[in-house]
Amino acid sequence: MEVGTTVAAQKAAALKEKIYESSARFQQIRSEIKRVIIGHEETIDLILVALLCDGHILLEGLPGVAKTTLAKTVAEILGLQFKRIQFTPDLLPSDLIGTMVYNQKTGDFEVRKGPIFAHIVLADEINRAPAKVQSALLESMQEQQITIGLETYHLEKPFLVFATQNPIEQEGTYNLPEAQIDRFIFKLVMGYPTYEQEKLLLSGWYLDKKVHQVLNKDELLQTKQLAEAVYVDELIIDYLARLVDATRHPERYGFHDFVRFIQHGASPRATLSLFYSSRAHAFLQRRYFVIPDDVKAVATAVLRHRIKVTFEAEAEGFSVERIISAILSGVSTP
Repeated sequence: MEVGTTVAAQKAAALKEKIYESSARFQQIRSEIKRVIIGHEETIDLILVALLCDGHILLEGLPGVAKTTLAKTVAEILGLQFKRIQFTPDLLPSDLIGTMVYNQKTGDFEVRKGPIFAHIVLADEINRAPAKVQSALLESMQEQQITIGLETYHLEKPFLVFATQNPIEQEGTYNLPEAQIDRFIFKLVMGYPTYEQEKLLLSGWYLDKKVHQVLNKDELLQTKQLAEAVYVDELIIDYLARLVDATRHPERYGFHDFVRFIQHGASPRATLSLFYSSRAHAFLQRRYFVIPDDVKAVATAVLRHRIKVTFEAEAEGFSVERIISAILSGVSTP
């Protein structure tokens, strides 16, 4: 019995040391991003979490808040192939995934792959594209593969979609299908910089700064495997399930007013996203086990796009973020 306990302790100590060393590399990534991005600390931290979960990210923000720069910078630091696709009403699925092209010299059709064949794809203003294009993007996000003609092509890992949308522009936009929205592990909201950050921006301090590569593709995938070894206790799993259940049946947890405020709660995919991202957050905090604070740190980003509030909630000033905050405060922690 003592031998088994000793071996388990040695394995835990070895895992703890590996996590500490590997998570330090991610702190380097964070520092490199901060060389060119002013502010947005929480957004940067959650993007690092998403990288460890193979999670797609929905970025919402006003024009000019560095959404595109942030995605491109992450790709540079990780040595990943980056492609940007401007979504417009006249965009075709073939513009996204590629098409078959006839070669007059050989008399055969050849595959011309589209920009979706990259490690990090920026889908700029995603809600401007028609349903057919969104369907093609959904296949790549869900299945990690693309169909061109009669052939299916697997996308190289890692594959992450950074989708941006502008909250104030309504003309010429299409509502994203709920099935597609649910594929994003996080919805991150990027606001304006503070007064002090704005002054720093005007000083031009970032103009001559270039980021350096910290990890390569293979090292990122290895780090992801290590993050998956972080321990999640049964009490934490129970806590995760209760948080998501509270978005569907708020009356069970004392939130009787929320019954008329929530049209539908979060999906089972939200529970999985909460599990994976809590584990990755613990890893980035150099811990080999998850605590409730890890869950709370990622909960709003995981849930805000998966809970649909009623018109009554909007009329009474109950935003989805306010509802999530109340649930996090009201549901008991282990």
